[in-house]
Amino acid sequence: MPALPVAQREALEAAYAAPPRAYHHFGHVGDVMREVAAVHAGGGWSRPREIWLATLYHDAVYEPGARDNEARSAAMAREAIARWLPDAGLDAERVVALIEATARHGQHAPGDFADDGDGEDMRRFLDCDMAILGAPAAAFDAYDRAIATEYRGRVPGWLYRINRRRFLAGLLRRPRIFLSEAFHARLDAAARGNLRRVLFTKR
Repeated sequence: MPALPVAQREALEAAYAAPPRAYHHFGHVGDVMREVAAVHAGGGWSRPREIWLATLYHDAVYEPGARDNEARSAAMAREAIARWLPDAGLDAERVVALIEATARHGQHAPGDFADDGDGEDMRRFLDCDMAILGAPAAAFDAYDRAIATEYRGRVPGWLYRINRRRFLAGLLRRPRIFLSEAFHARLDAAARGNLRRVLFTKR
């Protein structure tokens, strides 16, 4: 993918640095981008440039517990495209749709999206963001601790633990954690192992 204009990249990195984050920082973008690159190498995306921009901006606004992070991140992406990439031929509304869909992680089913290139892009994009669930145990545990750190001091500990457990248990109960066939085949077993371990042995 092409490099961003310097001013755009600086603004984006500044957004990811505020407030200070333990997980949803620019390093997380790099992790998701590696998943995106692997998909690209293994068959490609229907609209790769929109996927690239959505990956860059999907957590640009992140305040633990806020309900509008994704909508605000999507609005930031739309504004950035208009400001810095107006002639790049990007479909800004597609970027917005991809980012806004991340607000409902754990609620989607594979059939929620059209059986076409855009639908498969959406399934795989959401899976790229959730791939940490199927990471090796040490990486998953570091992610789990980092999420708790982000909420510390913002949400009462007891409430965080209840809501976090509810989210993780809800994922485990779903017939499909990952929406695309490739991610399901590669990561489902590992993700379920991580979720069972964290729900039934660590807590």
